[in-house]
Amino acid sequence: MLDKGRESWKLLQILERKKAIDELIRKAVAVKDHLVQFPAFHKFQRNGLSVYLESGRGDQLTLPTRKYIQNLLKVNMENPYGPEWPSEEKVKRQEMVAPEARYIFVKQYSNGFTTECSVNQDAGMEHTHAPCNEGCLVGFVHYRFVLEEELPVAYVYELQTEPSAQGKGLGKFLMQLIEQIACKNQMGAVMLTVQKANTQAMAFYTKLRYAISSTSPSRVDPQIGLEKSYEILCKTFDSEAKSKLEQDGEW
Repeated sequence: MLDKGRESWKLLQILERKKAIDELIRKAVAVKDHLVQFPAFHKFQRNGLSVYLESGRGDQLTLPTRKYIQNLLKVNMENPYGPEWPSEEKVKRQEMVAPEARYIFVKQYSNGFTTECSVNQDAGMEHTHAPCNEGCLVGFVHYRFVLEEELPVAYVYELQTEPSAQGKGLGKFLMQLIEQIACKNQMGAVMLTVQKANTQAMAFYTKLRYAISSTSPSRVDPQIGLEKSYEILCKTFDSEAKSKLEQDGEW
C-alpha cells in the first residue's frame, strides 16, 4: 500500500511538472512582442552597420517578406546543404509560415541613418524611424519555444544575415538577444542545428560557447553521427538543462 502511495505521489509530481512546463511555453508563445522587454536590443549601430529590429510571426508574414526569407536562405544555405538542399528548401518553406514561428527582423533605416522625432502622449518625445519595406531587410532570426528532453527551450531555426552584414558583430548581437528572451521566459536552454559543412557557422557558435548537445546524432551514437550531416548545439542556463542536454560540456 505504501509503494502504491509513493508511485501515485511520483506520478502526480511528474504530471504537475509537465503542466508547469507546458504553461511556461504557452506563456512565452502568447507574448506579442518579445523585443519590447529589451530596449537595448532595438537597434544595432556598429562597424559601419546601422539597423533596427522588429518582431514578427510566421502566420503574419507578407508575401514579399516570405520571398525575401526564401531568397536569403538559398543564398546562404544552398552550398552547405549540397544535394540535400532541394528537399530541405521545401521543409524550410513550410516551417517559416507556421503559427508558432517567431521572428526578429533586421532592417536598415530607409532614409539613411537619420531618425525623426514624434510625440507620444504617454511617453513624451520618442525617436522613431521612417517605415521600411522588405527592400531594406538585411537579415532575420526564426525561433520557437518548444519542448526538448522534457525541458522548455528556445530553438533557433534560422539565423540569417546578408553577406554584406556579416563579420560586423550582428550575429552575436542577435544570439545574445535570443538568449535574453530565453532566460526572461524561463527556458532551460537555447538550441539550434548546424550543418557540419557550414564551418563558418560552427566556428561562430564555438566562440559563443555553444556545446554539441547530448541529443545530437554524434553524441547519441557516434556511428550514426558519421552518417548525419548536422550537429545539434545548445547553451544551457541551469543545472537540470545542463545534465540533460550537454555531455561533458565539451565539443
